[in-house]
Amino acid sequence: MISQPRPEPGTKSPYFDLADERKIKVDFRHFIHVEGIDGQEFRQTRVELKEHTAVIITSKSAIDHYFRLAEEMRFDVPDSMKFFCTNETIAKYLQKYIVYRKRKISFGKAQFNDLLPLIQKNKSEKFLLPLSAQHNGSISVILKNNDINFSEAIMYKTVISDLSDLADVNYDMLVFFSPSGIESLYHNFPDFKQNKTSIAVWGQSTADAVTKKGLTINVQAPMPKIPSMKKAIEMYIDGK
Repeated sequence: MISQPRPEPGTKSPYFDLADERKIKVDFRHFIHVEGIDGQEFRQTRVELKEHTAVIITSKSAIDHYFRLAEEMRFDVPDSMKFFCTNETIAKYLQKYIVYRKRKISFGKAQFNDLLPLIQKNKSEKFLLPLSAQHNGSISVILKNNDINFSEAIMYKTVISDLSDLADVNYDMLVFFSPSGIESLYHNFPDFKQNKTSIAVWGQSTADAVTKKGLTINVQAPMPKIPSMKKAIEMYIDGK
């Protein structure tokens, strides 16, 4: 069980390849999902979209809810709006809403610190930072420490999904990508016992959440020479 939504039809996924190559069954299910903050609630934050000249984007969800709220607030995003994205994949996702080649779009390599120098070169801009209600505040701290003029904008929230239909379903492996996934597991199944179920985790924070629940981690990525979850699961299947 991959604790993420099933990829859209026609989309390539390493887990589809894994299923075909290893002749195993792979199911997808989002243990958490994102819900948008509505326009009325957003107005109460007194953040004005029109007062900002640039947007810092850290996720595809941030893009979806920025443009959703812009439409709901009847704000026509101007061609002059600059977008600063943490990586190229997120930047390319902007094409869902704008003509990419006609906009001023910058992106880093992977981490937010890779993007920071580009933001610092544009200190004259007033930045908007779309966030989840569950954000940890680390990006805001970095921006404040570097005297960046910005506003936080809570635009969406992470909500635990209802998994009650899985009560009588057993999987050989559960694959988690965030601490929220573990939280959802125990919210839905407070008496969950690992027994013979293998658990795979992505990232140290997810690993910490699993360990705190007294569970055993069987597969962990990324690790040295194990850059992907697919690779990690393959090595586990092969007994390496």
